[in-house]
Amino acid sequence: MDRFIYADNAATTQLSPKVLEKMMPYLTNEYGNASSLYGFGQNSKQAIVAARESIANCLHCKPNEVYFTSGGSEADNWAIKMIAKEQAKKGKKHIISTAFEHHAVLHSLNALKEEGFEITLLPVYENGIIHVEDLENAIREDTALVTIMFANNEIGTIQPIKEVGAICKAHHVYFHTDAVQAVGHLPIDFVDMNIDLLSMSGHKFHGPKGIGALIIRNGIRFANLIDGGSQERNRRAGTENTAGIVGISEALKLALENLEQTNTSIIQKRNRIISELLKIEKSRLNGDANTRLPGNINISFEGIEGESLLLYLDMKGICASSGSACTSGSLDPSHVLLSIGLPHEIAHGSLRLTISESTTDEDVDYIIESVPQVVDRLRKMSPLWEKIKLEEGKE
Repeated sequence: MDRFIYADNAATTQLSPKVLEKMMPYLTNEYGNASSLYGFGQNSKQAIVAARESIANCLHCKPNEVYFTSGGSEADNWAIKMIAKEQAKKGKKHIISTAFEHHAVLHSLNALKEEGFEITLLPVYENGIIHVEDLENAIREDTALVTIMFANNEIGTIQPIKEVGAICKAHHVYFHTDAVQAVGHLPIDFVDMNIDLLSMSGHKFHGPKGIGALIIRNGIRFANLIDGGSQERNRRAGTENTAGIVGISEALKLALENLEQTNTSIIQKRNRIISELLKIEKSRLNGDANTRLPGNINISFEGIEGESLLLYLDMKGICASSGSACTSGSLDPSHVLLSIGLPHEIAHGSLRLTISESTTDEDVDYIIESVPQVVDRLRKMSPLWEKIKLEEGKE
């Protein structure tokens, strides 16, 4: 293999060398338990305190609103289930979300549905963006929670979070956003955007795997996630992952340095790839062309299977995806693509490329050269493509 191009940054990102450097002392010499009273353990505690303050500064929340978790899925589960159960005590058992949330959200909602909660899933329309008036119309007296993702993990569309938060605030309904794909890639102001709970995960912005956070606005009553210790203000027991906490903090700080300049460069490369790949016959961009994450490219090609496309691209040294990494073992078409109205046969032929600041112009050239070659090769072997062309000839 002559080339290696990593274009699946929505699945995970490379750990930043600067982040690893910050983590190394807590993986080696500074191994003290942060709950210990002696100085050696307090070194770890001070590192955690500093990390919490740094994250709060980055997201414009308060340090005591930051609760560390093992990642985004845990944060989503904790936020949704604990708010639902607290609100159920007041007779509120209605939750509003969208049809194309991450499965950590959708499966949490399914679990609550089994317990008697009523779930309303808002449509996201062809461009992958909700209409805020749909949310306004869906809120009821018994609505306990609104949970809407900040940016979609497959098609990259960014939701009108501030407007959503304002509607929820006006109706006195809690608002949670799964911001796993947005944190570190978009400017976020927890207070200004009227967010009550926010989920994030370090490995999506060049931090370590196995560490995330749930931001919970002060004043919200909520249940413990894990009992058994005083960590995370008695809410999540267990010895702190000091190295991971230091890592996620440093990664977020670095990600937000020169964010606008970084995103401008990524968007230019993203748009060039989209423009060239849409020259392929019977291709279509999934999601809004502009209101999307800087590095996200999601295109469907009629007449081919996404799995075959990924395998052939892998042989050319390109790492890509056809959807969420959490469901890559499934042969079913993406629920995200179905939610924006794609028929099954087109949804099956989708390609997700997610580039980063490390993607070079040469990488872009190679992607633009390789994808059409692979699509053409697969179509020559595809009975479905042959059928499409025959039907086209009859028109």
